[in-house]
Amino acid sequence: MVPKPKIAVVIGSTRPTRFADRPAQWMLKQAQARDDIEVELVDLRDHPLPFFDEMASNMWMPSQNPQAVRWQETVGRFDGYIFVVAEYNHSLTGVLKNALDQAYKEWNRKPFTAIGYGGTGASRAVEHLRGIGVELQMVSTHAAVHIGGGDFMAVAPRGGNKPIEEIEANLLPSAKTALDELVWWAKATMAAKAAEA
Repeated sequence: MVPKPKIAVVIGSTRPTRFADRPAQWMLKQAQARDDIEVELVDLRDHPLPFFDEMASNMWMPSQNPQAVRWQETVGRFDGYIFVVAEYNHSLTGVLKNALDQAYKEWNRKPFTAIGYGGTGASRAVEHLRGIGVELQMVSTHAAVHIGGGDFMAVAPRGGNKPIEEIEANLLPSAKTALDELVWWAKATMAAKAAEA
């Protein structure tokens, strides 16, 4: 029997004025309400990574920077990921891209989904994340949660600054689908890896 997947909610922004905490906490709450996964918050603020400057990916040789090694150990503990994605200039944040680059084998054959926010619900950033994930040999869910348009303006600090619960009726269907898909892929990849062992 496959154990409960361990899932990390990865906050992909480190700006002092970030909005990321609100969607991260909301998504964490949705995931914690389930009985088929264990979930934990992982904040990039707690992992002050240098810009990637290793000799090669840790797929080919061990990383030398202690912060990079600590990050690899952190993400390696999980069976899947929920990325909290801000959209900067039609892509994801530099710190999230750097964090993805700092590991390789730890991401392999693991699934991920995302909750994105911004004018277009971070749809372009999430698409970039999916391309990066494929190169890291990850599995993307089809569904993701997008807080965009009027919903984003209602909850954004420079907009209505309302709690996310005011718009959650619009988010719950996609959150359920994204989490259902994440759990399915996590169990499938865990079972496949166990069969190989």
